[in-house]
Amino acid sequence: MDRVYEIPEEPNVDPVSSLEEDVIRGANPRFTFPFGILFSTFLYCGEAASALYMVRIYRKNNETFWMTYTFSFFMFSSIMVQLTLIFVHRDLAKDKPLSLFMHLLLLGPVIRCLEAMIKYLTLWKKEGQEEPYVSLTRKKMLIDGEEVLIEWEVGHSIRTLAMHRNAYKRMSQIQAFLGSVPQLTYQLYVTLISAEVPLGRAVLMVFSLMSVTYGATLCNMLAIQIKYDDYKIRLGPLEVLCITIWRTLEITSRLMILVLFSATLKLKAVPFLVLNFLIILFEPWVRFWRSGAQMPNNIEKNFSRVGTLVVLISVTILYAGINFSCWSALQLRLADRDLVDKGQNWGHMGLHYSARLVENVIMVLVFKFWGVKVLLNYCHSLIALQLIIAYLISIGFMLLFFQYLHPLRSLFTHNVVDYLHCVCCHRHHQRRAENSEPSFETETRQSIV
Repeated sequence: MDRVYEIPEEPNVDPVSSLEEDVIRGANPRFTFPFGILFSTFLYCGEAASALYMVRIYRKNNETFWMTYTFSFFMFSSIMVQLTLIFVHRDLAKDKPLSLFMHLLLLGPVIRCLEAMIKYLTLWKKEGQEEPYVSLTRKKMLIDGEEVLIEWEVGHSIRTLAMHRNAYKRMSQIQAFLGSVPQLTYQLYVTLISAEVPLGRAVLMVFSLMSVTYGATLCNMLAIQIKYDDYKIRLGPLEVLCITIWRTLEITSRLMILVLFSATLKLKAVPFLVLNFLIILFEPWVRFWRSGAQMPNNIEKNFSRVGTLVVLISVTILYAGINFSCWSALQLRLADRDLVDKGQNWGHMGLHYSARLVENVIMVLVFKFWGVKVLLNYCHSLIALQLIIAYLISIGFMLLFFQYLHPLRSLFTHNVVDYLHCVCCHRHHQRRAENSEPSFETETRQSIV
C-alpha cells in the first residue's frame, strides 16, 4: 500500500540539515477537512438508496428480470466495498464488534466516515499541541526542477486520518468499476429498450455516473502515487480538470457504445462482451504463467497461500473491470511484490487505446447498419459520429495531460511526442529501406554489365 500524507504547500527549509545530511527538514504536516471521505460516503449511500428504490419499483411492476440484475449489481459492489474497508483497516485482527456488525449491514462506509470525522474533530481541538507518538517520513520532491529529499514528523492521529483517506480512495474505485459501471450500463440499456426515463432510474444513473467519473479520476491519481511512491506529488486544479474531462468523455462514450451495440444485437452481443472481459481478466495470469515466476508470498504479513491467491484474484477482477470501460493507467504484474509495473509503459497505453478505438468503431458500425430505428428518434450516423469523436477527444486530453500537465513529467525518459516521433521515424526508415532496395539492385546489375 502506498502511504500518502498531507504536507504544507511550501516546506520550511532547515539549512543546517540540508547541508550536513542533504535532507531538508519540512514543517509538521497539516490536516484538512476530509471532503473526499464525505463525498465517497454520499455517493455510496445515494447509489444504494436509489438502487433499492428501483428494485422496489421493478418488483411492484412485475419486472423480475430488471429487478434481479439491478439488485445483483448493488449487492456485489456493496459486499466488495465492505471487504475492502475491512482489509485496509485490518479489522479481523482487532476487537471492533460494532464496526464488523455495521459492515454486515452494508453500512461500513457510514461508520468509517463517522470515525474519520471524530478523528478530525479531535485533531482540530488539539491543534498546536505536540503529539507524544510521532514517526519520520521521507519523500522526494521536485523544487525548481531539482530533486530534494524532505523529512517530516507525522503524528499518530494524522497517520490514522491518512489511512482513512487511502481506504476510501480504494473503496471508491471498487464501487465505481465493479458496481457503478455495470449498473449504469444496464440502466441505460433498460431506458433505451423501454423508451422512458422515470425519476428514480434517472437519479440512479446520475449517482452511478458521478461515482464512475470520481473513481476514474482517483484511479489516475493513485496510479501516479503508486508509480512514484518515493515522491511527494501535487496535482493542481488544472491537472484535475484535465483528468476529469478525459475520463468523463472516455467512459461515457465507451458505455454508450456498449449500450447501443447490446440493444442492437440483444443476446447475440453477450458472447462478444463476455469474451472481451475474459481476455482482459486472464491476460495477467497468462503472462504470469509464461514468465515461470512463483506466486509472491510477501504481499501482506500473516497471509497464507490461499489468502494471497484470493487477493490476487480480487485485484485481477478489479483490473479487468477498469480496463473494460477505460484505461487502468497501470499494467498488472502478478509476479512482482508491488503487483504493478512502475515503468512509464507507453506501448501498453498505445496498444490499449488502439484496440479500444478499433473495437468501438466496429460496435458503432454494427449499430449504424443493423440498429433498429425504433430505438432512437435520431439519425444513427450522427450518433455514431458523435460517439467516436467524443472518444477521440478523450484521447486528446489524455495526451495533453501526459505531455504538459503530468506532475512528474520531467522524470520521463521519453514523453508522448518522443514516442510518436520514434514510431513515425521507424516507419519512415522502413519505407526508405524498401524504396532503396530496387535502386540498389539496379545499380548492381548496371555495374555487372
